[in-house]
Amino acid sequence: MVATGTLLTFVVAAVASLFMAWAIGAGSSGSTPFAPAVGANAISVMRAGFLVGLLGFAGAVLQGANVTEAVGTQLISGVSLTATAAIVGLLTAAVLVAIGVFTGYPIATAFTVTGAVVGVGLALGGDPAWAKYRQIATLWVLTPFVGGGAAYATARLLRLPSVPERYAIAGLGGAVGALVATIEFALLGPAGEGGSIASTLGTAVPGGTAAAAVGCAILVAAVLFRGLVTDPETTQRRFLLSLGGLVAFSAGGSQVGLAIGPLVPLLDDVSVPLWAVLAGGGFGLLLGSWTGAPRMIKALAQDYSSLGPRRSIAALIPSFAIAQAAVAFGIPVSFNEIVVSAIIGSGYAAGGGGVSRRKMAYTVLAWAGSLVLAFALSYGVFVALDALVV
Repeated sequence: MVATGTLLTFVVAAVASLFMAWAIGAGSSGSTPFAPAVGANAISVMRAGFLVGLLGFAGAVLQGANVTEAVGTQLISGVSLTATAAIVGLLTAAVLVAIGVFTGYPIATAFTVTGAVVGVGLALGGDPAWAKYRQIATLWVLTPFVGGGAAYATARLLRLPSVPERYAIAGLGGAVGALVATIEFALLGPAGEGGSIASTLGTAVPGGTAAAAVGCAILVAAVLFRGLVTDPETTQRRFLLSLGGLVAFSAGGSQVGLAIGPLVPLLDDVSVPLWAVLAGGGFGLLLGSWTGAPRMIKALAQDYSSLGPRRSIAALIPSFAIAQAAVAFGIPVSFNEIVVSAIIGSGYAAGGGGVSRRKMAYTVLAWAGSLVLAFALSYGVFVALDALVV
């Protein structure tokens, strides 16, 4: 039997989590996946917001467990987050992200939530989880260089006159197909575990998982190549939108953990299964994408760089790969950092591509400032509340 007080505090924490999910959906997970496609005029702003909401919900339910558990249990050692700590951390982060949404500057959600959770965790008397911090910091530092560099190289490849576009895009599509075949989904594995398309198909084909992944890559490449020969413009547009959809799905799998992760230590006390919380977080992302994302989509698509279809493709491929790596290892990551870095890298492949250096500088300052500010505010607010209660 769940005590009334325990249930009430969980409900309050869940409402704070829903607000955080809305803010994330309206900001990073809702705006970044289709921003390059909107910038390339492949899809309208409103349609992009609608699609990213649905795909983000699916990603949250099918891939959200790893990052959710990492945020809830691995950022602080020695203590578990209480309901009060979860509420303070979530509200602090959500307010900062919402400010970013309404001012048009993309606050890095992963920086903000990580800072807030660590802040309240230390205020509770926990110890820093240095091993996890090193893992997170490595990904955060490498993302602009790896993502931006890969986007730059891909955009340059697509501009080479010596490489026919149909061969280049078909090859890139094959690589994406292989990656999709090897990522894990909750529905394809045994209870409590994930499974990939390749591992599922590998049980029925010679060569197992590797052969299945190669087969998926060849199939995607062949379909793309045929389309690029018969109707290159339409095929290129569909490939770009497919990439945006994959990034949106990955955003849901990663960003939902930032919204509902702090609830994980409370689930046993109220007998709520993780899948139900993932679905609730996914619903919050969907609402945010539908109601608040169009503003940020416009900001990213038009303010950072003027991208054509080829440079948009170049931006989305490394974004998808980095996002899936973060999901697989359970690392909270900022989709603003991933996609903005890729947009900048692909923009520079054309000699700058309209990249706004002033906007870049403000964005980097917002990322760093959000981490420090979220940590300080959540720590201070929790200490003040604890003193008042005592």
